[in-house]
Amino acid sequence: MKSVIYQSPVSELKELNNLFIELTAKNCNQRCKHCYIDFPLSKNVKDFISIEAIKEALDDTMQSNIQCIYLTGAEPMTHPDFNAILRLCLKRSNVCIFTNGTFINEKKARFLKRVEDESNFEIIFKLSIDHYNEVKSDDIRGRGSYRQVLHAIKSLVKYGFNPILCVTNFYQEDEKVLREEFLKLCAKLNFQATDSNICINEYFDKNSPFEFSKNLNWNSLDCENGRILTAKGVYTCPFLANDHRGRCGSTFKDFAQKTALETNFCAACIKNKNQLFGINYKLFE
Repeated sequence: MKSVIYQSPVSELKELNNLFIELTAKNCNQRCKHCYIDFPLSKNVKDFISIEAIKEALDDTMQSNIQCIYLTGAEPMTHPDFNAILRLCLKRSNVCIFTNGTFINEKKARFLKRVEDESNFEIIFKLSIDHYNEVKSDDIRGRGSYRQVLHAIKSLVKYGFNPILCVTNFYQEDEKVLREEFLKLCAKLNFQATDSNICINEYFDKNSPFEFSKNLNWNSLDCENGRILTAKGVYTCPFLANDHRGRCGSTFKDFAQKTALETNFCAACIKNKNQLFGINYKLFE
């Protein structure tokens, strides 16, 4: 009788195009129901990455074709040196900021536009908003979060930014309906959004068992074109930041090019078919 041994699929880095930088692993002003991060009881975790570590990573990846640097978190805009880090990264490439929008008002948007104008590259925003209905959105992200992110959208649009709305389909509703309603919401905000501005991802419950599908086909995974720098080293993707299963190395001088897709997070990415974190620039052409 032959024993059957399951072997997890392997993903290989094709080219380092996306450099993710985790500015903080646990510092966030929201506690969203669907968040993949396990937050401590205290909200005042000071685990910010140092500017020196970021400078080293930028130096070590000079030979890589970095198309975009992604500033992630928890909430990256809580970093005390956020503005300095943003300016540093803009010297290298486009910068995408993952944020819940609570730190963005008209004054901040005006400042960020001035920072962008000082650079040859673009600032892109990925704003988290999980429903077009205020009650449902606040149920997921916390009371008042819906109005805060709408204010952030209006402020960014006023100064010429073209934000991407990141929607986690928490209630598992019809994606077509979600997209149509978000486009209507954007129109009310005088934001001339298109389908490419609405990024809808499937809800992944980190507390539920999830098995790999027999169909292991995917279009593009984040780990095929990117790596993430954290205060603890280099990891496969934002999902596996600081998880030993996703560790690739201590610095970008020497890091693993292959990774085993062996976690529930990997299964969620495969099921989603496309990148959950990286930007598909073809949609904006």
